[in-house]
Amino acid sequence: MNISGGKGVAGRVVRGRLVIMLVLLAMLPACATTGTTSPGGVQKTPEKKQGNFRISNLAKSDVSYMADIAKEQMESMLQELMVKLYKRNPRELRKSAAPDIKARLDAIFGHRGRLVFDELEGKEEIYAMLLGLDPEYAGDRVFAIVAGLTGMVRRSYGYREEFFILDALNEQALYNAARNVEVLSWRLRVRENEQGDPMLLTNSLPDEPENLSFARLFGKMIGTQDLMAQFVASSENRTITKVVHTVGSMVFIPVP
Repeated sequence: MNISGGKGVAGRVVRGRLVIMLVLLAMLPACATTGTTSPGGVQKTPEKKQGNFRISNLAKSDVSYMADIAKEQMESMLQELMVKLYKRNPRELRKSAAPDIKARLDAIFGHRGRLVFDELEGKEEIYAMLLGLDPEYAGDRVFAIVAGLTGMVRRSYGYREEFFILDALNEQALYNAARNVEVLSWRLRVRENEQGDPMLLTNSLPDEPENLSFARLFGKMIGTQDLMAQFVASSENRTITKVVHTVGSMVFIPVP
């Protein structure tokens, strides 16, 4: 398709959408035609296809197609985050009755939709993350935080597993979720226990070899959510209400 000849607003909109799609596709791994396995070993079911074409793609718009990719990649990155947090904080896994990390991954990512667990007192999304960051909480902080974060991200996509032309996405929900990922990343860096030690270890401590892998992973999640929010907003000609966080106002914000 030739877009070089587009003129005026229409041409810029088309070029802008294609640029966003190309950036997202560059950030996200190519979709395989067979089942894939997450960092923790959770097997994803392969889609039935005819060659490289899926019949359901006929019912997809640019937005719904990109939402499929972004949502799948967010789930993959959340699994990667959970594995990294457990490896950095093995004591948290020992607080649970789970035999290994895979069992904890299965508990969250083996289920679709909302995530409600008795061990988290029925708390979901932002409230589950706050529970995991509570100094008084004696349970598995990694599980609470990842379950809450995953539930919040799923809410930003309307709890859908796949998107089609008539499925509406809320750009404000996607944007707010990105800001909450920023808040969580910051809180994990600064939140300390009564002994003055980090509540959960993420990036390297001053006396350790430099390790910024957590910062990079959080950055990828924030970027994916922000790009998807901008893509939806531009497609629907809507405006996102921006939120500016300062150190004194790093609080989680509601996801519509």
